[in-house]
Amino acid sequence: MSKNSQVQKKKILSDFAAKVRNRRNALGLTQEELAEKANCHVNYIGGIERATRNPSLTIIISIAKALEVPSKELMPN
Repeated sequence: MSKNSQVQKKKILSDFAAKVRNRRNALGLTQEELAEKANCHVNYIGGIERATRNPSLTIIISIAKALEVPSKELMPN
């Protein structure tokens, strides 16, 4: 993987992380509450919000449902 594509991947994950964190905070949810609603482990949510995890499409959809938004709203621009 080239350096440029690594930088681009990190930017995408960071943008997604920020959108998840901002929406979670707007709803007043803890990471634990979001994990429970999205049916995944709290450590996984933490990894997503730190941009160290690259979530699958199924996880993205579960998180979006738990955050009460269409999944496209969590996608980076």
